[in-house]
Amino acid sequence: MPGSPRTIEPMRLLLVEDESRLAEVVRRGLIEHSYAVDLAGTFAEALDLAATNEYDAIILDRRLPDGDGAQVAAELRRNGSRTPVLMLTARDTVEDRVEGLDLGADDYLVKPFAFPELAARVRALVRRQMPERPPILSAGEIRLDPASHTATHAGEPIKLAPREFAILEYLLRRKGDVVRRGEIEEHSWGGDYESVSNVIDVYIARLRHLTGGERSPIETVRGVGYRLRDG
Repeated sequence: MPGSPRTIEPMRLLLVEDESRLAEVVRRGLIEHSYAVDLAGTFAEALDLAATNEYDAIILDRRLPDGDGAQVAAELRRNGSRTPVLMLTARDTVEDRVEGLDLGADDYLVKPFAFPELAARVRALVRRQMPERPPILSAGEIRLDPASHTATHAGEPIKLAPREFAILEYLLRRKGDVVRRGEIEEHSWGGDYESVSNVIDVYIARLRHLTGGERSPIETVRGVGYRLRDG
């Protein structure tokens, strides 16, 4: 299992890997780094999930039980998807790497690999794909820096668990909007949750406590969800 989390942006990934043990190790490592991760084990599952969800990046095994992972990348590109794709493979020849890149992959990583390198390559792909993301997110006295994975309130640092950071970042990116519980769950947990609305309430209560208590800009919209007001 990879070591302690590094400073990254909480995002949603699709991991396409048919080796269950490796898939679980990578999934848990990415979750520890504040990612929400959906899993697919086949060509068909990968295309279905990619067609119905928005991902910040896709980690794609080259060898799948029902087809070549490179063809998944090719199909995504034919369908107009611009989601960055990191290809995983045991094939390390130049010809294999060139083929995968030509079919639509953005980067290549040969198995076996070190987890920190995988995480760094994913971060690099997403940074290149999303240059418009603001360096600092703010509302009232809240400041959140995705790049350094830090947050402050009224100039004082606030210590956030990875899931708390992901939820606060999502609320800040949706500042002024009413955000439903299901949207928070989907963004912060991906497919790794089952009816966790009460857990969302607990996280929101703690975020309110850390951002001003009764004066916190995080509001409950009764029967719908939450809104983070600017001020």
